[in-house]
Amino acid sequence: MMRVFVTGATGWVGSAVVRELIAAGHQVLGLCRSPAKAADLAAAGAEVVEGSLQDLQGLRRAAQSADGVIHLAFDHDFSRFAQNGADETVAIEALGASLEGSDRPLVVASGVALLAPGSVSSERTPARQELAALPRNPEAALARLRARGVRGAAVRLAPTVHGHGDHGFVPRIIALAREKGVSPYIGDGANRWPAVHRLDAARVFRLALEQGADAGPFHAVAEQGVPMRRIAETIGARLGVPARSIALEQAAAHFGWMAQFVGLDCPSSSEHTRAVLGWQPAQPELLADLDHPAYFAA
Repeated sequence: MMRVFVTGATGWVGSAVVRELIAAGHQVLGLCRSPAKAADLAAAGAEVVEGSLQDLQGLRRAAQSADGVIHLAFDHDFSRFAQNGADETVAIEALGASLEGSDRPLVVASGVALLAPGSVSSERTPARQELAALPRNPEAALARLRARGVRGAAVRLAPTVHGHGDHGFVPRIIALAREKGVSPYIGDGANRWPAVHRLDAARVFRLALEQGADAGPFHAVAEQGVPMRRIAETIGARLGVPARSIALEQAAAHFGWMAQFVGLDCPSSSEHTRAVLGWQPAQPELLADLDHPAYFAA
């Protein structure tokens, strides 16, 4: 049994990770900045650590008391994205400093979407370079810690981590289709999104912590690539609105800031993850999940 400090413990993926760890017999300390959510975290069986990524002293103290750390917290306020990325980098460095000189592992959440657009990325695909235009890069922070001897691995998440209660990209696409009376895809809609159910993703984080900190990065990817046309058609059928092609130039008018993501072709493999961690997805796939009333409750 391990004592595990989890940041983002009340988030969409984090809350599933907390339950996965506790079900496996681990003790969890969960970072929580919302008093309203603290009760839910405690009810799940975790010890609540009140604070945020800006509370570096609190992060260090919790990490020092733990046998391992899983970092999932991030503020997705896009109006201050650069500052949020900088805050995350400093927080990861604080967590890692508390683990330095020990064998205690640090597992950090990252993503596959921007690794190698247009080709199939794998765990061997290098982390993307740090760019001013994309100021969030947890893998770069982790790499600096690993160079100092910290045991650590990134778990790269698929761009859609689905399940009932999802509040990510897909529900926003559904809301736009409902509002505008059409479920569009860009061009021929052949561009692909990897997908994973959040309960399957949570298991990757647990396994990476338990047995894989020196063998990462890992890909929490159950489906290598679901064509966006299939996603749009499933949404359209459920809402009773047409699914149709739109030109790239029209995408921003419908999708707004999400247009750049909806048009991504970012298939990704998880062969290494499955082989090293013995992970096999067990939950419904994305289109099966979408074909359920829970995703369309207004």
